[in-house]
Amino acid sequence: MSGTLQPREAGKFITENSKDVFVEPDGVKKLAEKLYEKIDHNEITLAGWKALHELNPQSSGEDAVNWVFFADTLNFSFWSESDDKKYLVKYKGKEYSGYWSFCAAMNRALDEGIPLTSASYYSNITLDQLKYVLRSDSDFPIPMIEERLEVLHQTGRILVEKYGGSFFNVLKQSEKSAVKLLQLVVENFPSYRDEAIFQGVQVAFYKRAQILIGDLWGALEGKDDGCFHDIRQITMFADYRIPQALVHFGAMRYSEKLLNKLNEGWLFQNGDLEEVELRGCSIWAVELICEQIRELFEKNGKKMSNDVNPILIDHFLWDYARDYREEINVVPFHRVRCIYY
Repeated sequence: MSGTLQPREAGKFITENSKDVFVEPDGVKKLAEKLYEKIDHNEITLAGWKALHELNPQSSGEDAVNWVFFADTLNFSFWSESDDKKYLVKYKGKEYSGYWSFCAAMNRALDEGIPLTSASYYSNITLDQLKYVLRSDSDFPIPMIEERLEVLHQTGRILVEKYGGSFFNVLKQSEKSAVKLLQLVVENFPSYRDEAIFQGVQVAFYKRAQILIGDLWGALEGKDDGCFHDIRQITMFADYRIPQALVHFGAMRYSEKLLNKLNEGWLFQNGDLEEVELRGCSIWAVELICEQIRELFEKNGKKMSNDVNPILIDHFLWDYARDYREEINVVPFHRVRCIYY
């Protein structure tokens, strides 16, 4: 990690040098005002992680921690080529798509008695077993199944060999520091090492590593081993949905050249200049939004809770982008097939 610009600094550096993605101060201010109202009225809270998403683990123990680690180890590339080619999973009478179809498949497997979140199991899982676990209820399977198998084997073996087969032991080593946990994850689990080169500088996004910390914070309700004293140091999770929401709310803007590529359904490669700009500017836009919200709290004579941070803002924007897809898809999301998001 040394010599690499960490996500927050990377976001600022990329934004200051971006040619096709722009953070818009007026849009940032308006979105901050909208979010401040929602936070002030308790419409956006940490408790929403469990309350609003029934597939997330409802307990707060070691099993929940290992569920979260398995989920975020495979938390990448759920987008479908088109609306009629979706990976869908039916679970307990409901049909799920995208990331939630994967969570439904996980819970379905656990209900069937498959020890899916045990590292000793998934470090040796076969391709056929993984295909069965993640089977689709549509004609379209989950993308990148071979890459998922490889990541599981690698990650599971490291967890067994170094940490007694439980991510709870990694969490304990972090001593309630989100930054230390981020470092432990990125240094020990290669598939979480989400970095790129931008203008000759190594920049980090660490989307899955950071969402892992955010999800653990949610699962443990910010208490006990999940009471991270430096949780505000974690940025938003740079993916393909949040940029859409930020553009929709006017907090970001794209060049005509980039818009044309998005409208053509261009398949970007991980590390492409525009892709790096999209992710970096998203991080910095959310940091600025968070700063504006803090100022609004102070202006109104209130103290902003530690719970109000880029993670909470990310949760709102991601849910908004999923719930209002038709409205938000006016600007398409950027397409990338990779293991990092």
